[in-house]
Amino acid sequence: MSGIELSSTAFDDRAEIPRRHSGEGENLSPPLTWSGVPQEATELVLLCEDPDAPGTTFLHWLVTGIDPGTAGVAEGRKPQGGLPWPNGFGHVGWGGPMPPPGHGQHRYFFRLYALSQPLPLRGHPDAEDVHRALKGRELASGTLVGTYQR
Repeated sequence: MSGIELSSTAFDDRAEIPRRHSGEGENLSPPLTWSGVPQEATELVLLCEDPDAPGTTFLHWLVTGIDPGTAGVAEGRKPQGGLPWPNGFGHVGWGGPMPPPGHGQHRYFFRLYALSQPLPLRGHPDAEDVHRALKGRELASGTLVGTYQR
């Protein structure tokens, strides 16, 4: 599987996500850019999850149906053609980092997947549901990791 380059002008890989993108800041989704999407991709899926959350992996952002011809998304916007889904906070769209105070540094995995066929999701999928649905449909993917703590 080939790789997609995923990056942000707001933070570097493995660096702290600015407060403006957090739940205690302006709660704006960060700007993202990508390259290396295979031409045969039928859709892109964007996912942001926190595996360090208490209990289970917490879903911060899920957007399906993104136009594979796009090369990014602006701050505070939804990707072109994308369908935003409910996040772990119960709201549709981006839900910025908001780990429990004193819980230490959390990692936020932004992942972009190029798919060979649309993702069959229903209801309020969690991170595990998304990963199960992705199996066998991935043509390429890219990951960017940000950190945040309160």
